[in-house]
Amino acid sequence: MASWDMTATQTLHRIPARPWRWLAWLALSQALVALLWWQLGWKTGVPLMLASHVLFVLPVFLPNSRFYAPVLSRLPHGDDRVWLTIDDGPSDDTRPMLDLLERYDACATFFVVGERAAARPELVREVLQRGHSLGNHSHSHPQARFWALGPAQLAREIGQCQHALAQITGAAPRWYRSVVGMTNPFVAAVLQRHGLTRVGWSARGFDGVDCQPQAVVERIAADLAPGAIVLLHEGAAHGHNLVILEAVLQQLQTRGLRAQAPG
Repeated sequence: MASWDMTATQTLHRIPARPWRWLAWLALSQALVALLWWQLGWKTGVPLMLASHVLFVLPVFLPNSRFYAPVLSRLPHGDDRVWLTIDDGPSDDTRPMLDLLERYDACATFFVVGERAAARPELVREVLQRGHSLGNHSHSHPQARFWALGPAQLAREIGQCQHALAQITGAAPRWYRSVVGMTNPFVAAVLQRHGLTRVGWSARGFDGVDCQPQAVVERIAADLAPGAIVLLHEGAAHGHNLVILEAVLQQLQTRGLRAQAPG
């Protein structure tokens, strides 16, 4: 499988340089709200306070928002490459997915969950042995409450996954994806500490939940273009992830696009 040259890969890394910059914006916004409340009264002050809070909460739930941390949501290169990313493994789907990727001469990045990786280390090692790369997708995948984790809990989720993957493979990954794409205010500091780049997406089909494969592929195909970062999943209870992956690979082949994963 073809791989990216080191120079091209390095340009993709967007490690947070100022992880706490949002604190200044928070302080400024609340000072402005307090001033306007004092001058114009509570009828103006209360709506402004609520609006200011919304402005700081909404980016948590927007997967490609750069408010709290830099994010790579598309490849900057203008050639025919796309980046396939596969979340939530390793699972029973991992090895069949590797076979599919090999059949279509495609590379992907597997964003794995630390606990699942520790339980099936042989699959994690096989991902690398077969020419693909790994990313950090938290240690326990707490999807219902990931957005609300405090700094210590968030540090454990990301740090423990890094440690687990380093123990299995000998090297910690350089890519990170938030659980369900949610990125709270404390993420950037942890990414900076571990030298991680946050990866979003530009094409998704919602295949991590109950779905119909054709509808999933149609949604992904609508956004398949050079530079796309494609979000896929493995091991979902609906059992369609392999069918979806092969259909996406066929779409890439038909459109003359190459699936390559940075190291």
